[in-house]
Amino acid sequence: MLIRGGTSKGAYFLAADLPSDPAERDDLLIRTMGSGDPRQIDGIGGATPLTSKVAVVSPSSEPNVDVDYLFLQLGVEEATVSDRQNCGNLLAGVGPFAVARGLVPTDRPVRIRMVNSDSVATARFPVGEVAISGVPGTAPGVVLDFDDTEGPNGLLPTGNLVDVIDGVPVTCVDNGMPVVVARAADLGVTGYESVSQLADDLALRDRVQRLRMQAAALMGLRDTTSVPKTTLVAPPVDGGSICTRTFIPLRLHTSIGVLGAVSVATALLMDGGVGHELFSGSSRVDVEHPTGHLQVEVELDPAGRVRRSGVVRTARTLFDGTVFPR
Repeated sequence: MLIRGGTSKGAYFLAADLPSDPAERDDLLIRTMGSGDPRQIDGIGGATPLTSKVAVVSPSSEPNVDVDYLFLQLGVEEATVSDRQNCGNLLAGVGPFAVARGLVPTDRPVRIRMVNSDSVATARFPVGEVAISGVPGTAPGVVLDFDDTEGPNGLLPTGNLVDVIDGVPVTCVDNGMPVVVARAADLGVTGYESVSQLADDLALRDRVQRLRMQAAALMGLRDTTSVPKTTLVAPPVDGGSICTRTFIPLRLHTSIGVLGAVSVATALLMDGGVGHELFSGSSRVDVEHPTGHLQVEVELDPAGRVRRSGVVRTARTLFDGTVFPR
């Protein structure tokens, strides 16, 4: 099933319909998406990381959980598959997919275990017609509440609130997505540039790559294919809480990922974190991005641990049928 979840689009499979061997599964998905070709012309990928995604869903054996959701990020130019991150946008489509495939009943929220991080989200839907930035029109709303999304190496994987890498102060945070937060001004840009302007800045891209690779080592990340993301922050300009530009990991995101936004908001809420002085908001954080706004909620307890986080997304089924891999 092809579903648009949030500002991403992906292919949703039942785990039982894919090879059980991870190497065989990955090979099949690479051929399905057409990865290894920047156009993905011989597959169903959309030639961007945001449309080269896969959700693998199965009934869960965990107590108080309905389904397991494994997210796989397929490369575009490179024939790669990574399970080292979550995707909160595709998560929005997991509940509707599980209902459509008869895995769960239709009359209650769906508890979803995000296999990548071994954390749980609760999806409530539909909640009326909702408009979200980056997607035309309206679609059925999905409310996502996250449990225990702190990363396996902790909320601050380096052990520090601030690290200095290549002379740039950063906050390395993982509240569902490993992210390096840096002030745009510290990298010589305003943070208000268009996606195309920043994409053409090869010197900036190289600097971001050096920054994130050093940060990855400090964060204890082994697979750096798709994480950490890097988000540059600047004072808000459109009534939001913060303005952002995000690299995923080196392409400019046309908006910002759900769990990436949750992680950025978490860093900004910490007194002394990079960008905290630029931040204007409370536990409800309005994140400005190149195509609009994303509102997330993050609550920290007095000790600085995550009490809860959540977001409203939309999902729409685009196609249900048979795909023919190369």
